[in-house]
Amino acid sequence: MKLLVLAVLAAAFAAQAVGALMPHVPLLLVASAGSLAAEGVLYRWQRGMVSLFAKSHADVTVRHVLRDLLLVVGLLRLGEQHREGVYAPLVAGLLVLYALHWSIQAVSVLVRRTRTLPVVTRNIDASALRLTPAPPVLLRRPGPRLTVFGLPATAGLLATAATDAPLYGVAGLTLSLGAALTGLGALLLRLLPGRRPAGEQEVLDWFDAWLARYRPTVGLYFSGGASSAYQANMWLEPLARLDGRPVIVLRERHMMQRIAATDIPVVCLPKVSTLMRLEHSTLRVLLHPSNSGKTSQVLRIPTIKHAFVNHGESDKLSSCNPYAKAYDEVWVAGPAARERYALADVGVEDKDVVEIGRPQLDAVRPYAGPPAPGAFTTVLYAPTWEGWDGNPGNTSVVEAGENLVRALLADPGVRLLYKPHPLTGSVDPRARAADLRIRELVRAANRERGGPRPDVSAATALTRRAAELDRLTAASFRPAADQAERMLRQPAPEAGRAAAVRRAETAWEEAYWASLPAWEHQVVTDARPPLYACFNRADLLISDVSSVISDFLASGKPYAVANTSALAEDVFRKSFPTVAAATVLEPDASGVPALLAAVRRPERDELAQERAALALRLLGPAEPPSRERFAGAVRDLCAAAGEHRTRRAERLAADLVADPSADLAVPGPRMETGTPPLASGGVERAGRPVD
Repeated sequence: MKLLVLAVLAAAFAAQAVGALMPHVPLLLVASAGSLAAEGVLYRWQRGMVSLFAKSHADVTVRHVLRDLLLVVGLLRLGEQHREGVYAPLVAGLLVLYALHWSIQAVSVLVRRTRTLPVVTRNIDASALRLTPAPPVLLRRPGPRLTVFGLPATAGLLATAATDAPLYGVAGLTLSLGAALTGLGALLLRLLPGRRPAGEQEVLDWFDAWLARYRPTVGLYFSGGASSAYQANMWLEPLARLDGRPVIVLRERHMMQRIAATDIPVVCLPKVSTLMRLEHSTLRVLLHPSNSGKTSQVLRIPTIKHAFVNHGESDKLSSCNPYAKAYDEVWVAGPAARERYALADVGVEDKDVVEIGRPQLDAVRPYAGPPAPGAFTTVLYAPTWEGWDGNPGNTSVVEAGENLVRALLADPGVRLLYKPHPLTGSVDPRARAADLRIRELVRAANRERGGPRPDVSAATALTRRAAELDRLTAASFRPAADQAERMLRQPAPEAGRAAAVRRAETAWEEAYWASLPAWEHQVVTDARPPLYACFNRADLLISDVSSVISDFLASGKPYAVANTSALAEDVFRKSFPTVAAATVLEPDASGVPALLAAVRRPERDELAQERAALALRLLGPAEPPSRERFAGAVRDLCAAAGEHRTRRAERLAADLVADPSADLAVPGPRMETGTPPLASGGVERAGRPVD
């Protein structure tokens, strides 16, 4: 189909050129119409080719100009035969249309710059910034704008070439010029002083004032690509449960809508100079779920303590990255991670490692026994992705995935939930291809198995629950909305919204599973249901060496790990301590039948005690609960930050008394007039309630 569209466009332009040069009016008309039809097909069914043309410097603007240019050549060639003076004004009118088009583009750039604010926010009342709805998309995108505004002119010129009646060309150009002038006027009105959003300095002053009013105490700092948003999202709930006033600090504008529903204020500070304004705030602690190139920028702020909390722990080298020594503290789940850093010898001192458990795992329900007789055994296959280093042991998808899935689907008593990592196939095309083949195996097995489906009421209930959840969590934006308009539409949430969202999520999950046939295998790739909801439905997990198995241990259920590392089983277990309580599966999946038998008959499960002991090592003790240990670690680090600030202030005051003429701006903390006073320790409790 792609080659066909490309061939039609090329042939249409070639035929149009021949028709214009000969001149041959019927050929010119047919070729122009074919070219326009191919454009419609391109935008309706082949959107991927639009970016391909743009990369080839043959975007819609170039194609439209070429189309009109050939029409002009045809008209002028006709004019050589007769009435050149009649067609020349039409050509001049077309040139004026293009001049207006480029004027609109220049003004649209100016409008976009006035609407690109130095700070982007969510869950904060930004009405003081005089934000307005965004201009229509048509006025912001040059290619589609030229096509729509220029279509009447093109049609009029075609009609003129066909009938030798200039009136059609005049009418078409008049419509196009009128539309262009209207668009230009609409954009120029937005540049008037009273209609612009607040300027850069005004926005920065507003942000400083908000920091002074809100007085944040602890924040989550995140920088990354769109596909890595899950790393931050897993910490939203634990952060929201803290006392004090949390905030989420982002660096990329595109991440604003990738952060899941939360009542926590979200601020995006793209520039380093804007980020440094946090130094003057009451913010004491920043939590880091991942490392990124921009992390080093925020670590330069001396008034804030930084803790690396990671987005999951495993035996991979990434779980003891040398970069971790840049943080004030490294927070881990249990003793195993502490030992991992000690063995890695990457510069992280043991005194800086704090065990907090995994506060996210409150959502994981404990083991309630084997599947009931006659019920399906639900197996969750959740492989990780291939990673950056090409190690075949990273993911089982390539070498073992299809074998494992075939072995599971061959058991009539199994119901498979296949949940691949979001990044699967992003580096290795073989992983992507294997993932697609696995999905086809699941679809084929469902077609072969068949069975009764839930009645209509289950689907109706899911639709109702989804609508309720979307109402609470999904902000409703126009397709044309830009970031400034989204800021305007996302003020501070109402009190009690967080609790309502949790109830709606629970209700949606129950409705989701109820809407699916109990016999049907599932491929789970959407953000909902989350991984932990799949944990709760599964009787068994099959995965790779990753944080998934560490988290699954909170359930106490059996798990298996695929060994695609080419290591012997004893060496594999010794190399990866998280495998100690697992059933190790070889790439040929020959051990799957015995594994399923052990899951269905607990007396054959010889690893139950090992799982409990390993969970204690990996996740820490059940008491006190992880959320309490997490909150305690936050309080302690906030207190340390407060004491550090006090010492710096006392030293600065003492140095100033000793030498009033000394310049102490560099060694002392930079302070601005109006900076709120800081207590000497502890998390500040007053202020924003947390549901």
